[in-house]
Amino acid sequence: MTLFFDDRFVSAPAQEGPLATEQRARRLLVVGMGLQAALAIPSLIALGIDDRLLNDVSVWIKPIKFQASLLMMLATILLLLPVIEARTRAGRAVWLACLIAVITATGEILYITLQAARGRASHFNSDTPVEAIAYSVMGVGAALLVLSSLAIGFVILLRPRADAPQGLRLGGGWGLVLGSMATLFTAFALGSGEIGGPGHWVGGVRTDLGGLPLFGWSRTGGDLRVPHFFATHIMQALPILGLLLDRLAPRLARAGILIGAFVSLAVVVATFAQAVLGQPFL
Repeated sequence: MTLFFDDRFVSAPAQEGPLATEQRARRLLVVGMGLQAALAIPSLIALGIDDRLLNDVSVWIKPIKFQASLLMMLATILLLLPVIEARTRAGRAVWLACLIAVITATGEILYITLQAARGRASHFNSDTPVEAIAYSVMGVGAALLVLSSLAIGFVILLRPRADAPQGLRLGGGWGLVLGSMATLFTAFALGSGEIGGPGHWVGGVRTDLGGLPLFGWSRTGGDLRVPHFFATHIMQALPILGLLLDRLAPRLARAGILIGAFVSLAVVVATFAQAVLGQPFL
């Protein structure tokens, strides 16, 4: 972490133009978002014409959810880059974090979409040696993706633009930091299989049929996807809160983000406890 924030690594190299590395980072994120959107189109078409099921729901539900989530995550990083001080924003550290985010997000969605096309599970699937290896690699990639967001969050907090609005700076920085940490925790709990066995269910009927509309969460028992969802979207919730505070009550920005962070984490903890106890979200 010390190396990551060393001026020689963070700041833009002298031999490059002041915007060269920054533009490369932005292009990476735009390309990554484009790939997610491009894959979503055939996935949505397949959802309407492919009647194959996995866990009693369409095999295409999972890739569509992940395409939307990963697109949102990359877009969040892209929109928060301007909050970072210019020379740091154009440095190699930010570019590297963006590169890792795009590569891992792309690799993850390609495998999830491929498995859907094959009618096979992407998660909790070690039925064949290849699938076991792919699932392990996907887990490492997912961790690197979240760690790249964590790094960007720290950069926002430690190297903000001098005139960055306080609400957006604190909301963006802490949103990525706290959201990433909470995501890592809930993802580990979800992927370990130690709570309720392999899968996201804890008690209840082990099926996704009849789940909560739009989300698909179990209505017969606990579902570890619930705290994972709220953890991941802290990354968007706090920046949005910061924007609203900057616009409506700038003097309350610091206190508002503090309260928002506390409430967000409390929701994650409460829904995690609820899931572990085998209770449905609603």
